[in-house]
Amino acid sequence: MASSRGQLETSTLKQNMEDQLDRLMEQLADIEQSKNDLDPCEYEEMKNDTMEQLSEFNLSLTKMKEGNLSLVDDLNNMQLAIQAAISQAFKTPEVIKMFAKKQPNQLRECLQQVERNLKINQISQEDARNKKVEVLTALKKLKEPLSSEEEAYLAKHSSNLGVKFQKIEDDVIIDGGSSNNLGNGKVLKAVKEQVKASSINQ
Repeated sequence: MASSRGQLETSTLKQNMEDQLDRLMEQLADIEQSKNDLDPCEYEEMKNDTMEQLSEFNLSLTKMKEGNLSLVDDLNNMQLAIQAAISQAFKTPEVIKMFAKKQPNQLRECLQQVERNLKINQISQEDARNKKVEVLTALKKLKEPLSSEEEAYLAKHSSNLGVKFQKIEDDVIIDGGSSNNLGNGKVLKAVKEQVKASSINQ
């Protein structure tokens, strides 16, 4: 009985964390979609506020892992996704969300959608390439098999994304999140500079 209650509590906790991540990703997506309609200062403020919320959420996950070992694997993956968003290694909210939830089938569907949109000119070559690299990187980090063509594409276009993601992975898993508070502060400072530059150049 106690075991069953514990499993229910763990399941509920995991769902609550996923719901909170969904909300933040939707918030981030809304900001990016409205970028051209926003004043540069307003865009910068809203984007930075969301990054701050992601950083705080990331720290809460670290504390949660210490009290619930059964959630460590799931929360580690969620933290990888959040850190990828904060550092802007991943820039597509839907990819971040699917990676955090370990949804390889949905990532595959996303990849197919990118290809379809490219064929009918609904997305630029550059945007398609960036999104495809994010999806393939997410699949690889989830230990999903990639075809030889996909591996070659990733090697050709991923640039320094693999190195950046490995650093994120080391921070989350090896350090166990103990240094994330300081790390988040440094990353957020760099991101704020990027957001500011982006808002000025829009």
